[in-house]
Amino acid sequence: MRQIQFNGQPTSILGMGTWRIGEDPAKKASEIKTIKYGLNHGITLIDTAEMYGEGASETLVGEAIQGLDRSKFQLVSKFYPYHATPKLIKQSLENSLKRLQTDYLDMYLLHWRGDTPLEETISGLEDVKKAGYIKDWGVSNFDINDLKELHSLPNGDHCKVNQNLYNIESRGVEYSILPWQAEHDISFMGYSPFGSDKNAYLHPKEIIGNMAAQKHISAFQLLLAWVIRNNNILSIPKTSSVAHLKDNLGAIDVEFTGDELELLNSYYPAPTAEKPLDVI
Repeated sequence: MRQIQFNGQPTSILGMGTWRIGEDPAKKASEIKTIKYGLNHGITLIDTAEMYGEGASETLVGEAIQGLDRSKFQLVSKFYPYHATPKLIKQSLENSLKRLQTDYLDMYLLHWRGDTPLEETISGLEDVKKAGYIKDWGVSNFDINDLKELHSLPNGDHCKVNQNLYNIESRGVEYSILPWQAEHDISFMGYSPFGSDKNAYLHPKEIIGNMAAQKHISAFQLLLAWVIRNNNILSIPKTSSVAHLKDNLGAIDVEFTGDELELLNSYYPAPTAEKPLDVI
């Protein structure tokens, strides 16, 4: 398994995303089997959130990780922006820990920015970190202005991660966010490498299928391999079946020539100016 430095430690370049997992009882056994398979085949991070199925995702992950060595993988969860005060952060975290059947999170993220002043959110996150409930904290769906504001506040520089949408079509983070985060030692997590369920943020063009066929891989493998091509971000594709997970793992060994990347860039250009971020 290829690894990158993520939050100061070696971490598998792919994590397991869990949006919409745990919501269908008929799929429970398959989803638990998939999470266990991933952890037993080199994946060292699971991403979830209290929002996912209103706790159903966390509950399923909690069942899946029982009996496994907790020190061998990282658990990341996220809290609603309307739970971003110190009191509600602690309450949300306690509920997430119960569902996950663990006594700490490796990373706790503000899911997106809301109305609570960032100073209050930072204070609440620092409190639960000092208490040992989380190892580190971060944010999600923050644009460059949000990140700079956060960093300017007391203890705002303790932010370790920002998670944003990132795929071959949604490349806005490349313009300023990725360079800025690298400069300030803030790790990047990219979600939805295949876009949303209805391709709202990724419209596969003919080049994707053609190049995948030439490389004898699936279109999904090509899209995921492109996201992790530079070994500088962690991608968290949804993981709901062993078959899909095996397909994802196959993307890790895919390489591109310079000509192939140039061709893909001609269809999906890199950003040349700041623009509003795509958010799912």
